Amino acid sequence: MHEAILYKKLGNNKVACTACRQGCIISQDDTGICGVRQNKNGRLYLLVYGKASSFNIDPIEKKPLYHFMPATEIFSLGTVGCNFSCSFCQNWDISQITKELRSKLLKEKKIANIDLEISKFGYELPPEKIVEICAEKNIPGVAYTYNEPSIFFEYACDTAKLSSKKGIKNVFVTNGYETEESLKLIKPYLDAMNIDLKSFNDEFYRKICKAKLQPVLETIKLAYRLGIWIEITTLIIPGKNDSDAELKKIAGFISGIDKNIPWHITAFHPDYKMTDIPSTSDATLHKAYDIGKKAGLKYVYVGNILDDEHSGTHCPECNTLLIKRSGYFVEIKNLKDGKCKKCGSKIPGVWK
Repeated sequence: MHEAILYKKLGNNKVACTACRQGCIISQDDTGICGVRQNKNGRLYLLVYGKASSFNIDPIEKKPLYHFMPATEIFSLGTVGCNFSCSFCQNWDISQITKELRSKLLKEKKIANIDLEISKFGYELPPEKIVEICAEKNIPGVAYTYNEPSIFFEYACDTAKLSSKKGIKNVFVTNGYETEESLKLIKPYLDAMNIDLKSFNDEFYRKICKAKLQPVLETIKLAYRLGIWIEITTLIIPGKNDSDAELKKIAGFISGIDKNIPWHITAFHPDYKMTDIPSTSDATLHKAYDIGKKAGLKYVYVGNILDDEHSGTHCPECNTLLIKRSGYFVEIKNLKDGKCKKCGSKIPGVWK
């Protein structure tokens, strides 16, 4: 166990977790919604510090980030647990296991033992080891991904501090539920975020994700104001968030912040509790693409399917193909030092 830094002590041995916008008030021996932040004698502990449930070396495009160090590798890691309960989660086996465990132990009145049970999940991977691996293999970045990084904030923050000292960049792949306190705390070490904007309907968030829309919108605006490079992803689920009206609201919101923010429109595939819903059609994805462009967004990308035409980066001024993508094969063609080789237009992003 590792004592958390993002919490406040309350009376009666209770604590208020301030890592994410769920704002859990946690009683003695219990955890927050995520299942990995436990109150022990009026102190909050992170149960997954240094314990990675998954880690891998991925292409940066898999996060997905298209305007951030393209064609490079990134060390990706996550723990168990999540502050959302998305019915369509593709990583449900690691993200939701802590909720099931917490529910079981509460029923058995053995919640105090959750620290012992959580310790069984994952591999020992302390921050120092992550930085060592990246340095040895010349990997230029670390991504906190697979599950929600805000819930293992102290682990991520310590790793980001160490890696930043070595010139290694840091990326959050997140549902956008960071508190203002947590985001400002990690900002000096955080270079980019891919933030899920799953819907523009609060009912969708409440029913399908067990969360709320407004906090996500606030996080996106705050990350942008703080100068963190951001890209937005929306998984298009047939019959749930694919109406023209909703897609226009999402595109309009992003465009209202900055038309240069990349919007990734990704295809849904049946998983977890949504195996009865069909995969997203190409036509729906192309419709969303057109909506994004009509809203003024300069960089809209279709993902989770092979679609070279809608996944390449083009210069918004002269339409020259700057970066060609086919799946995870990436070819930088007409981009140099962040500028279009043909017309010299500056392309927003982090290119080195």
